[in-house]
Amino acid sequence: MMNGSTTTNTPIDSVVSRTDTGLVSVYLNRPVRLDLIFPKQYETSDEPWPVLYLNDGQDLERLRMRHVLASVYAQQTVRPFVLVAVHAGDRIQEYGVAAQADYLHRGAKAGAYTDFVIHELLPYVQKHYRVSQQPEQAVFAGFSLGGLSAFDLVWNHPDRFQKAGVFSGSFWWRQRGLNEGYSDADRIMHAQVRKTQPPKGSAFWFQTGTLDETDDRDNDGIIDSIDDTLDLIAELERKGFRWGRNVTYVEVKDGRHEPETWSQVMPQFLSWAFPRA
Repeated sequence: MMNGSTTTNTPIDSVVSRTDTGLVSVYLNRPVRLDLIFPKQYETSDEPWPVLYLNDGQDLERLRMRHVLASVYAQQTVRPFVLVAVHAGDRIQEYGVAAQADYLHRGAKAGAYTDFVIHELLPYVQKHYRVSQQPEQAVFAGFSLGGLSAFDLVWNHPDRFQKAGVFSGSFWWRQRGLNEGYSDADRIMHAQVRKTQPPKGSAFWFQTGTLDETDDRDNDGIIDSIDDTLDLIAELERKGFRWGRNVTYVEVKDGRHEPETWSQVMPQFLSWAFPRA
């Protein structure tokens, strides 16, 4: 174990948690705390493990991730993996679309965050922990803005990750304000998908909640969170992706924009991300 790490056996004996404070990012100009959760077999195995990188790692307690993991492992519905949860810093600036900030210049550090993930986070984790370096064994996921970030990372770096999980993703991210002549063509991620080559072998999992928000830009009776997600899936379909094969969508009735809802659906996501052979 490296300096700056502490290990704690959780009350749930099928998982072990560790906090690592040894990573200092040049790109982000800050230390980055990592919370990791391992299956108990990790300590006695020499094999590289599948890995889930998760934005907004500071929310692990509200997500009840140790309990979720202990449950899916007990039910044997998920292949065991290493969870690397990355604590957010200036999330309004660091999360977003690397190629373009939004119309209020939010996400201006998203490019630096991508550089941090690719050039600092992955090498650090792969050096200090037994995780796979194969893209088909690596998943990136996030919530809200962190979900937008996760999608952007996987779409643009299929050589590092081949699956993305997006919970209540901020796909409204736009280059023009609603009172500045906005149209749906101004949504940044949708435009990126339209204009770029699709990654080969990638797969995407999306979740929304029917109570994610109340905004309804086009007054069609469907909240923007759902509209924006379904519209992005339509863009993916035009690129050759298919529902049920490499695109999955889960809509949670009465689901809210909060970790408690995301925790509820987490077992479904994990079964998709790390299916048992």
